[in-house]
Amino acid sequence: MTGRDTLIFLLATAGVMALAAAFESPDAEAPPPTFISDELPLVARMVEIRAGNHGHYVTTATIEHMPVSVLVDTGASKVALSYEDADRVGLNPFVLRFDQPVATANGIVHAALITLQRVEIENLVVYDVEGLVLPQGAMRGTLLGMSFLNRLSGFRISEGTLYLEQ
Repeated sequence: MTGRDTLIFLLATAGVMALAAAFESPDAEAPPPTFISDELPLVARMVEIRAGNHGHYVTTATIEHMPVSVLVDTGASKVALSYEDADRVGLNPFVLRFDQPVATANGIVHAALITLQRVEIENLVVYDVEGLVLPQGAMRGTLLGMSFLNRLSGFRISEGTLYLEQ
């Protein structure tokens, strides 16, 4: 047997003995499981939305697990759903209290304050987002406002593209 063969034999024997000792000792505590630290940064997720013909950023969001066309609006303080979109995603707007005065481009209306359980755009997901439902006929479409955008790690516009990052 060469010196190299002897070393391999000794290492293998030591490994087998250590493994056997670990299984023979029922009183020995197993080391605690190793978890990835909560403090490690998550992999950043980014969505790019190109401006439409009129310079607006329109995309499809999934609100309460239903697809909804939204206009990204940094001038809107909250996510604002039309009555019709709210009905379509299952928010039952006919039972909501429309008691929150809201200034819109068409004047003051009374909206219903809600909390959306889940709003997502592609791979960006935000939970418990403040929102409003506007009265029937007050607005066409849905605005994705700052109550969603402020929950992201950032957003910016560059060369006609809106970047959302989480």
